[in-house]
Amino acid sequence: MVHVARLRLPAAADAGDVQPRYEARWDTSWRVFPSGRLVSPHLPHPRPTWRCIQSARLCDPAAGSGSLLLKFAKVLGKDNVTDGFYGQEINLTTYNLARINMFLHDINYEKFDLAHGDTLIDPAHWDDEPFEAIVSNPPYSIKWDGDANPLLINDERFAPAGVLAPKSKADLAFTMHILHWLAVNGTAAIVEFPGVLYRGGAEKKIRKYLIDSNYVDAVIQLPPDLFFGTTIATCIIVLKKSKKDNSVLFIDASAEFTRNGNKNKLTEENQQKILDAFTVREDIEYFAKLVSNEQIAENDFNIAVSSYVEPEDTREVIDIKELNKEIARIVKRQAELRNQIDAIVADLEGAE
Repeated sequence: MVHVARLRLPAAADAGDVQPRYEARWDTSWRVFPSGRLVSPHLPHPRPTWRCIQSARLCDPAAGSGSLLLKFAKVLGKDNVTDGFYGQEINLTTYNLARINMFLHDINYEKFDLAHGDTLIDPAHWDDEPFEAIVSNPPYSIKWDGDANPLLINDERFAPAGVLAPKSKADLAFTMHILHWLAVNGTAAIVEFPGVLYRGGAEKKIRKYLIDSNYVDAVIQLPPDLFFGTTIATCIIVLKKSKKDNSVLFIDASAEFTRNGNKNKLTEENQQKILDAFTVREDIEYFAKLVSNEQIAENDFNIAVSSYVEPEDTREVIDIKELNKEIARIVKRQAELRNQIDAIVADLEGAE
């Protein structure tokens, strides 16, 4: 049971000022995590969390060193993330590095909550979700418990799909976790291994759930060799729970890069082109395609960008008639030269 208390700030000085509502939550329910750990109830919570409903809460469930959280703060402005930065990281060294990065980038201690642990098996921040913005680059195709853990299939994060991600590929397990924690008015952007877009089996069933539920807003194909540690061409899946249509926007940004040293880089111009296409949400020849969920279902729930965005044919157009004329001219010239050579040879033989 969750008890909610609402209150208002003092009246605004100007009648046109917005008066944001705040709420405090006390969670009195018992919760059993897939790890088997039982969390005792608290009534009320010893440290109630006051949350401004109109403000953004940012989360990265695979935070790493915190780079995506900090990038979000840089783009949006850290003062606009008034409800805080949340994240979880399984590697202790990287977790500590993320905390240090927050301090180095002037994110005050009371504005971030980073946890150490396994996001899939023992997630933190149950009392803090949902989040209005989630950005994440989870590890690609790592192993996880999957169906070897009988508690996971009934976990509220994974149960809606009716199937768990394969034990050898946890990519879509992270996706389902992120979707569950996403606010109704929120947006999630997840960097994914390209195989999750078309592989069969359990992953196909999860994609079917995502498409049938109209949660996939866009799929963006990125250029290869963007990230350190891998040269593969990754993609971004954008999730929303309150879409305005029943379609998915596919953007082929595989050619949007410049070579910088030994890595490819998305320039400001490249980023703006992708953002403009995402914002307009219309077909752009050779670059973007808006596809209905019904068409995706007919294509066996394959959401690979190359299946919908036709690549530009950059091959040289050859005029066959002109080519034949040129060949005929070359053959004729060759015959003339052959005759001239034969005449010269005959003269030389006669002189002897």
